[in-house]
Amino acid sequence: KTIYLVIGLRKDGLKEVLGMWISETESASFWMSVLTDLKERGLKDILIACTDNLTGIRQAIQAVFPQTISQLCVVHQIRNSSRFVVWKERKEFLADLKLVYGAINKEVAYDALQEFEKKWGSKYGYAIKSWKANWEALTEYFDFPTEIRKIIYTTNAIESLNSTVRKYTKTKTVFPDDQSAMKAVYLAINNIQQKWTMPIRSWGIIINQFIIKFEDRCQI
Repeated sequence: KTIYLVIGLRKDGLKEVLGMWISETESASFWMSVLTDLKERGLKDILIACTDNLTGIRQAIQAVFPQTISQLCVVHQIRNSSRFVVWKERKEFLADLKLVYGAINKEVAYDALQEFEKKWGSKYGYAIKSWKANWEALTEYFDFPTEIRKIIYTTNAIESLNSTVRKYTKTKTVFPDDQSAMKAVYLAINNIQQKWTMPIRSWGIIINQFIIKFEDRCQI
């Protein structure tokens, strides 16, 4: 079984854990139940959701919060792509790939992807196919200013949380039941959140950008 966590940003720019759920499998149905639960507890809207390419999560987001922009984690995409590359070529491969995700806008990024495919497509077609298949969800961040791009192109915030939670739970290899596992994670999160005392960097600039971009949906 896996415990799933959802975090968000509050109006003051501080991170907050919105909830946790335990399940044997993930699916669109599971994620729909998670999002419905959040909605029933008062979550009115999600402006941008940054996720890994988890089974069914984007479909569930669109079903429950249809106006939400779903951004796939670019860092995970890069990591998954490099798995298919032999070690001696990985540095050059990643340098060329940076021209894609590090472009100034979506149009330049797509041109760079085309050049990237010409160079590496014959060797590593599967890695490039994944970029093309998920292109729209991978490039939503290009529609935003640099400050917002930095906080939505990666799921590093949740990865960092997961890593810290494991430090509290790794001493227990077996939990007697679901409730005891949830309690252990809950207590770990309580300790972690006490250290979240500062807003994310450039929050004053970011919140003004959100207000301009989303107008009435950004209720500050």
